[in-house]
Amino acid sequence: MERLKRRLVLENGSVYEGEGFGADTDGVCEIVFNTSMVGYQEIVSDPSYTAQAVVMTYPVIGNYGITDEDFETRTPTIGALIVRDYNDNPSNFRYTKTLDELMCEYGIPGISGVDTRRLTREIRGDGSQKALITSPEVSVGAALERLAAAELPRDSVSRVSCKKRWYSRTSNHTHTIVAVDCGIKLGIVRALNRRGCNVTVVPYNTTAEEIDFMKPDGVFLSNGPGDPRDVPELAETVRRLRGRYPIFGICLGHQIISLAYGAETYKLKFGHRGGNHPVRDLATGKIEITSQNHSYAVDLASLEGTGLTATHINLLDNTVEGVECAADRIFSVQYHPESCPGPQDSGALFDKFISMLGEGVRNA
Repeated sequence: MERLKRRLVLENGSVYEGEGFGADTDGVCEIVFNTSMVGYQEIVSDPSYTAQAVVMTYPVIGNYGITDEDFETRTPTIGALIVRDYNDNPSNFRYTKTLDELMCEYGIPGISGVDTRRLTREIRGDGSQKALITSPEVSVGAALERLAAAELPRDSVSRVSCKKRWYSRTSNHTHTIVAVDCGIKLGIVRALNRRGCNVTVVPYNTTAEEIDFMKPDGVFLSNGPGDPRDVPELAETVRRLRGRYPIFGICLGHQIISLAYGAETYKLKFGHRGGNHPVRDLATGKIEITSQNHSYAVDLASLEGTGLTATHINLLDNTVEGVECAADRIFSVQYHPESCPGPQDSGALFDKFISMLGEGVRNA
């Protein structure tokens, strides 16, 4: 099938030509890159990529199709997908539709035939920026004007968080968890279910009083898109719950916990995205290969005097990858131990959380 020509224009004026797949729509997004070798379905359906155009550094995308059991959210909100070679003939007995069909269904544009190595190096050099996928008939000047006028969203968490609470139960459960949904991946819910937890997933703006009313054994703070400072109400909820319940945070949840204790966050030049980031556990010296997806990080110097200590460090750039306040039974990591997609080095962090749940709820 002959595909439409498409054009990618970056805020810095760079232009890339290619062929379209997915939805035939224009879209202004923040352009980022992901270095994973597998897991494009999990990436496309990860809510943390809301309004972002993701460049896949692995060259062939689409070759194993889309499988119903592997979604990370029911409604993908990724902004766009940019690949070198798109394969529309999957070889996988489990697949139920192609990547193109999925992206058409949810209005997600894609462009293939792009020199993704060059594009990735450009993002590394100039940083993440706004980008537009459009028709070649749209002039570069008009595209740049549109990019200059566009504002990246500041309400991403409220867009992807559930609007009403929902439940994921398991047989013979031993614990009950309240998971605050900032864009939670279903792989995280499944990881908690496998460890004997019934999970109540609640909207990001659920209050501490409402969580108290549910009488959980522990509280989980999920991953999610955007700047953690855009959801100050959640940091306030953590401040009111800390010390009372065991609390575990991942990705955005890690940043929110840090803000709640008075630490600071900042935006990385091009973020961390992919399944090959080495992280050192400072307590054991063990190095884990981790899966990551974030634009913001916790400032190491700002942890001093907060009651939090750094527990993990990224070996590529020495950014903070984990914090903990043992006295309050609260800890978090910047990366994704649910391993969807892998690697699977960090699943023991869920076991650590489960081990804390039997200690009971403390009085305020």
